[in-house]
Amino acid sequence: MSNNSERRIVVTGGAGYYGSLVVRQLLAAGYRVHVVDNLMYGPMSLMELFIHERFSFTRGDVLDTELLKRELDGAWACVHLAALVGYPLCKKEPERAVAVNVGGTKSVLEALDPQTKLIYASTGSNYGEVQGVCTEETPLNPLSLYGETKTEAEYLCMARGHVSSYRFATAFGLSPRLRLDLMINDFTWQALVQRYLLVYEKHFRRTFIHVRDMARCVEHTLENWETMQGNVYNVGDDSMNFTKEEIVRLLQSKIQFACHFAEVGSDADKRDYEVSYQKIRATGFRTSISMEQGVHEMVRGLSLLEFRKPYSNV
Repeated sequence: MSNNSERRIVVTGGAGYYGSLVVRQLLAAGYRVHVVDNLMYGPMSLMELFIHERFSFTRGDVLDTELLKRELDGAWACVHLAALVGYPLCKKEPERAVAVNVGGTKSVLEALDPQTKLIYASTGSNYGEVQGVCTEETPLNPLSLYGETKTEAEYLCMARGHVSSYRFATAFGLSPRLRLDLMINDFTWQALVQRYLLVYEKHFRRTFIHVRDMARCVEHTLENWETMQGNVYNVGDDSMNFTKEEIVRLLQSKIQFACHFAEVGSDADKRDYEVSYQKIRATGFRTSISMEQGVHEMVRGLSLLEFRKPYSNV
C-alpha cells in the first residue's frame, strides 16, 4: 500500500461505465490516480472521489496530444479506456468513432514515456463471427466499425510494447456511470419497465463479465506486470458462457414479464461463440461475480429507477 502511493496511474476515460470502477479499484489499492476525461456523460460518476488526496482530475480530450503530454508526464502506468464504445454509438457517429478510438490511441502513444506501463481495453468484438471456441490466436475479423477501430488501436498498442491488452467478454452490472445499452443491463431494464422482451436468435451464445471483475483485472495485471506485459488476454471466465435464452430464463425467475423469441429477424451483433480464458486464468486471475449474483444486483438496483413518460396522463 505505501509503495503504491508513490505510483501515479493515469486513466483516460475514467468517468465512464468501466473507468469509474477502475479508478475506485486503484484508489482502494493505494495508488495515486489521475483521470483525463472529456465528461461527455457528465461528472457525477467521479464527484465523491475528490475527497481522496490521491485522486486528481483534468477535463480534456484524448485528441489533444499536447494536453496528454502534460498529464502523462511522470506516470508510472496508463490505463487507456477513452473511446466511443459499442456498435450503436460508433454506427451513429462513424467519423468521431475513428477519430477517438484510433486517433486518440495514437495521441496517447505519442504522449507516453517509453517506460510507462500501458494497459489497453480492447474487446471481444474484434473476433467477429467465429466457429467453435475462441482463443487469443483466433484470427481477428471485426464485423462492425466499433470492432474495426478497436482492432486497429489494439495493433498500435501492441506494436508499442510494454503493454497488456484485454479482449473483454460482454460487460454487465451496475456502475457509477450506468449503461443500459449492454445486453443483460438492457434485458433487465426492459423486463422491469416494459414487462416485455423481444429476443432474436435466442440460441446465440456469448460470454459475459461483471464490470467490477473487469476493474479487478487492471490491479491484477499491474501486480503481475513482468509476466503479463507484452500479451493480449481474453478476459472473462468459462463459467460465464450463456445463450440469450438462458439469460431470459434467469431473469424470469426474478421478474414477471413476457418474452417473445422471434423466429424471423436477426440481431445486428453477430457474436455467437464460446471463448477460452485459459491464458488469463494461468496468471492467477478468476472472475468473482457469478451470473446469478450479477443479475440479482441488476434487478434490485434498476428497480429503484423511475422512468416517467412525459406525454402520458397516467
